[in-house]
Amino acid sequence: MAVKVYKPVTPGQRGMTGYTFEEITKSKPERSLLVIRKNHAGRNSYGKVTVRHQGGGNRRYIRLVDFRRDKRDIPARVSAIEYDPNRTARLALLVYADGEKRYIVAPLGLKVGDTILTSAQAEIRPGNSLPIANIPVGTMIHNIELKSGKGGQLVRAAGTAAQLVAKEGDYAQIRLPSGEVRLVPQVCYATIGQVGNLDHSNVKLGKAGRKRHMGVRPTVRGTAMSPRDHPHGGGEGRQPAGMPGPKSPWGRPTRGYKTRRNKTSDKFIVRRRNAGTR
Repeated sequence: MAVKVYKPVTPGQRGMTGYTFEEITKSKPERSLLVIRKNHAGRNSYGKVTVRHQGGGNRRYIRLVDFRRDKRDIPARVSAIEYDPNRTARLALLVYADGEKRYIVAPLGLKVGDTILTSAQAEIRPGNSLPIANIPVGTMIHNIELKSGKGGQLVRAAGTAAQLVAKEGDYAQIRLPSGEVRLVPQVCYATIGQVGNLDHSNVKLGKAGRKRHMGVRPTVRGTAMSPRDHPHGGGEGRQPAGMPGPKSPWGRPTRGYKTRRNKTSDKFIVRRRNAGTR
């Protein structure tokens, strides 16, 4: 996939880039795999805003993506490569030998007409899914399960890939895109290859309107608010935060303050992403 540069006919188009969509082979999604997406604008069931800066945006449908890859030992042909507005990666539409259709995250190099397989005896080819125990050390993988049968939870964004670095006992060591090395049970399934759409990180939105199309509303700096609305607010003219560390609008430390609470998974982390050992 290539990135196109817009001719600056307007000020907002200066420096703007976008997708060429040359890898997309089907413009309309598969209707049987669509679900209506309700827009909650960051509100919970009581109508209270629990996630700020959300709302508006283009209407879109949710594509039902098969992260579990639980249709085993049945070959599937890649029917189309499609665009998904809900994620950075592209989707591949699979048609299985029994006629069932499913979406998967399209890996790099997967083309229309290719045949892929989910099996313990599958070949080491992009798109095939098999247990980590049957994958050679050093292979690049994505869509990795953390619990057997739950479905892939790790490495699903555009251009990402993890590497299988070692196997020992019932667990395998996997280096994630963040640099973290984590233990994953060898019975878990993973998909071979790197996620496609590598140029996603090179796209520049160029103007605020494109962010609004994605359902993201503006963010106001705390220092520009009043002290009633934010701990950083107040003062005559521009003022620093006026405290040892920055805080959230509700007074909690933020930006660098450690918020990790899931201590139960510490035993599975061999090396943290900040290059320090646990």
